[in-house]
Amino acid sequence: MQGQTLAGDWHGTLDFSGMKLRLVFHIEEADGNYTATMDSPDQGASGIPVEKVSLTDQEVEINLPKLGISYKGELDAAGSRITGNFQQGGAVIPLELGREAQEKPVIKRPQEPEGPLPYREEEVTYDNAEAEGVTLAGTLSLPVGDGPFPAVILISGSGPQDRNEELLGHKPFLVIADHFTRTGIAVLRFDDRGVAGSTGDFKAATSQDFASDVRAGISFLQKRTEIDRQHIGLVGHSEGGLIAPIVAADNPDVDFIVMMAGPGVNGTEILLLQQQLIARAEGASEEEIERTRKASMKMYEDIRKTKDLERTKKELVEYVKKELDRLSEQEKSGLGDLDKLAKQQVETLSGPWFRYFLSYDPQPTLKKVSCPVLAINGSKDLQVDAEQNIPMIEKALKAGGNKQFTTRVLPGLNHLFQHSETGRSSEYGQLEETFAPEALDLMTDWIREQVE
Repeated sequence: MQGQTLAGDWHGTLDFSGMKLRLVFHIEEADGNYTATMDSPDQGASGIPVEKVSLTDQEVEINLPKLGISYKGELDAAGSRITGNFQQGGAVIPLELGREAQEKPVIKRPQEPEGPLPYREEEVTYDNAEAEGVTLAGTLSLPVGDGPFPAVILISGSGPQDRNEELLGHKPFLVIADHFTRTGIAVLRFDDRGVAGSTGDFKAATSQDFASDVRAGISFLQKRTEIDRQHIGLVGHSEGGLIAPIVAADNPDVDFIVMMAGPGVNGTEILLLQQQLIARAEGASEEEIERTRKASMKMYEDIRKTKDLERTKKELVEYVKKELDRLSEQEKSGLGDLDKLAKQQVETLSGPWFRYFLSYDPQPTLKKVSCPVLAINGSKDLQVDAEQNIPMIEKALKAGGNKQFTTRVLPGLNHLFQHSETGRSSEYGQLEETFAPEALDLMTDWIREQVE
């Protein structure tokens, strides 16, 4: 109808698998064209760019191809409600959008500590002598007393992470630090380089660069009189479980390491199985899974083996375009500009971090680790599969002659070590639990054994 506009805020709630997830679209209009961003408040995400938003007659279309999200609906005569379907990863979910804000659900995070705390916290900064322009900012938690205390450095997973490894409303590293410190273990947790209070270029860094940031943390702790220099260990999650062995392999100052969902095989194998497990959990057909596996394997191999990166990137863009063209019209409709999407995918694959991760084999490094090792995984981890990785970690440590290691697969836990029904990432933010108590106790008891 004449005079109708999409400009303004549109609110709705997705209801799937018994979970509710609020979405907000902020739509602006200029010269007859729309631009928009999307918020997912319950997942702690805001300002996500929308690739396309349009109103044709009464038909509304919103696309976020980077996330594989599309929404199609019909605007009512009053211009106040849109009724349609939200689509992502093969799932189609009814979604009604309105101009009135949805009631914010109370998000409970019962494991987050509340003051007064029975220990001390100090905001700290320290330079990385190996990297120009990198100063790390973090929090040092110290038990009550003069010490010296055993200490651990927490190492975050992939992607830009703050000192709490905050994700979808959860702060796993805050919960872990609180638990450790209450039992007499000092904890240093820090913002990744280029994130929050830390300086440096995150996008240009690889896991080796992040390992140097951890070494800077060890040097910092060794200068603190409250810290027992003989008992400084590393606790790494996901990619952090890759970095901890890198640091420990050639550093006798590392007393022990804990690998939480750390890899035992190279990045290519990790990602190929991760894609299959997630797609299967999301309901994708075996045909779709196999098609994606073959395409990913070709791209990963081309990126790993190339001697002319720019040429390979151009060839892969054309390859991705052809693969996208094989999709159904319905699948294409939610992806926006396919040429742009192909270029974005290839740029991500060819970045320094991704290229390093694809090729890095943790086996030779693990063989060099002589200090005690605890490696744990959740049985429902879809990102770093326990069956794929735990046996290979054991194999490498045994081959290197390390007899001081323990491995455990914890039943029912996902990649974040939460009790989970499916292991899917869509559950992460919906669960009240931040970190399973049995995993906290296992790590704490094991560390106490090493330092006592």
